[in-house]
Amino acid sequence: MNDTIELSRLFADDPQTASEIDRHLDTLTRSLRELELSALFDEETDNRSAILTIHPGAGGTESCDWAEMLMRMYFKYIERKGLGYNVLDLQANEEAGIKDAAVEVTGKHAYGLLKSEIGVHRLVRTSPFDANKRRHTSFAAVFLYPEVEDVEVTIDPGDLKIDTFRAGGHGGQNVNKISSAVRITHIPTGIVVTCQNERSQFQNKTNAMKILRARLYKYYKAEKDKEIAALEEAKTEIAWGHQIRSYVFFPYQMVKDHRTDIETHDIQSVMDGQLDDFVFAFLTSRKNKP
Repeated sequence: MNDTIELSRLFADDPQTASEIDRHLDTLTRSLRELELSALFDEETDNRSAILTIHPGAGGTESCDWAEMLMRMYFKYIERKGLGYNVLDLQANEEAGIKDAAVEVTGKHAYGLLKSEIGVHRLVRTSPFDANKRRHTSFAAVFLYPEVEDVEVTIDPGDLKIDTFRAGGHGGQNVNKISSAVRITHIPTGIVVTCQNERSQFQNKTNAMKILRARLYKYYKAEKDKEIAALEEAKTEIAWGHQIRSYVFFPYQMVKDHRTDIETHDIQSVMDGQLDDFVFAFLTSRKNKP
């Protein structure tokens, strides 16, 4: 690294060579950051695939639109990190945005990279849905569950209540004419999972079971660690005062993480999936806690 920096200085008057050296330096810097990140993944679940869920909170259509914006941001981040994703369930809001989303994320350190995003995300902007162009504040909550194998979570079929219904789309139209959507209720815990993204009832049931298994793993782990009460409380507090990060589009531009105080004025880069600084700061702060 030091040799490359010295070469960059020596060839400062040679634009072509200097440009090549700068590109090499950028590559080395990114590689070093990836190595530093890898050293921070010390939990059992960090290298697992994950299920990412997004839920709009206070703010009506505004928050549904914000939830969809977050989903697109994560898609871009996932692609930047060389991970893969599969939309397990996506429920559209009639006017704009989404009511709920569940996305399976696969690849190296999928859970470890995304766990920094768990919590409430706050947006401040001039509303595109307000004829008077007033400023609105919207909220959406992000949760992450490590994906687990069948052998790790035993589900008794007798504990499940499975309902089927017709999947609905925009404007109240049916996605299809048969009852392909599936709702599974795990009676002992009260956890409910709904999937209606696929036309096949079998595929929707398969996706719903995948989400349920991941949520049950998280549930039992949290119960063991005496954290389940805090987790459930967080799910119902998708509003002011509980945000982990704020995205201000107006009257000024800034994205700030309230846990690490990392901030940037380059909002477009963040919405294009450039989350490395936020992720690295979060993981480092956890590592440095006594």
